[in-house]
This record gives sequence, structure tokens and C-alpha cells, in this order.
Amino acid sequence: MYYYGIKRTITAGIAIIACLLFFSVTSCKNSLEDVNSLPVRDTAPMETGTNMEVIYSDSAQIKALMKAPLYKRYEGENPYFEMPRGLTVFFYDSLMQVKTKLTARYAIKYDKKNVMEVRNDVVVVNQKGERLNTEHLVWDEKTRRIYSDVFVKITESDKVVYGEGLDAPESFERWTIKKPKGSFYIKTDDMEK
Repeated sequence: MYYYGIKRTITAGIAIIACLLFFSVTSCKNSLEDVNSLPVRDTAPMETGTNMEVIYSDSAQIKALMKAPLYKRYEGENPYFEMPRGLTVFFYDSLMQVKTKLTARYAIKYDKKNVMEVRNDVVVVNQKGERLNTEHLVWDEKTRRIYSDVFVKITESDKVVYGEGLDAPESFERWTIKKPKGSFYIKTDDMEK
């Protein structure tokens, strides 16, 4: 009896191995060309880094400095940089004085278009102290302009202006709101005296 049980176990094991061999031999086979022809959807970044600083210059003069705590670079047909933890951009005048400061909690820069989109708590402050608040802003590096098509709020020393959409030079020294919605004057201590 003992011998019969071992023989039965060995026979079952051989049957399992034979089935596995059969399925592995008759399973689908793909050539390397077939595999390479499949569309690739690579969602992993090609490069990741921390504390990135990028200097933008024109004719050996620094125009802007961008800082991001985390960046991810993606390759492909339309390569781009993503800054998921936000960024800060300083725009300089010819004397290397900061003219404008832009901050946002998220940014994405498209290499081929030379366009950067910033989102989530976007703030732009110019030398005059005027402050832009919005949730989406586009910086076109070729035209050196910033623009938006969503709600914007501009706070000046004596008023607040609301509207839909904005167009301005990257220095934000003058601006145009596309669809203004109102102007509200603010009382200051100087006005009360």
C-alpha cells in the first residue's frame, strides 16, 4: 500500500508538470517587433530632482529666476516639466532689481511651446505693490506676457478690482482685465487723517 501511494503521488506530479509544459509551449508568442509596435504610455518621469533653479537670460542679461522645490521631467512627443509642489519666479530689471514675483502651488512647463501654466493659489506682486490673485495663469516666455481666462482679483493701494481674464507683460507693471466686474475702494489710515 505504501508503495502504491508514492506511485500515485509521482504520477499526479508528472501529470501537472506535463500540463504546465503543454501550456507554456502552446502559449502566445510575440516577436520583438510586435511588442515594440504597441503604444507605450510611460507615465514615469524621465528625471526627477529637488531644489531646481533656472535662470532665464537674454543677451547675457538675467531676466528671471525660477525656483521649484520638486520637478519632474517627462519625455515624448511633447516634453514637459512638472512642478507639483509649486514654484517661485523672480523677474528682474536691467539693474538686477526684482520687478515682479510670481508664486503658485503647481506648475507645468511645455518645452516646445515655451509656455508655462501655473495653478492653485497663483499670486503675482509687482514693484508698485499691486497684487494679482487667481487660480490659473499662463506665462508665454516668447512674448514675455502673462494671461488668464479665469477669475482674477487685483489689489491696489486704494482699490480692489475683480474680473474674468487678464493680459499683462510678465513684469505686471500694467495690466488689462478682459471682463471687469467691479472696483471697491479701501479706506486706509492715511485717508482718515
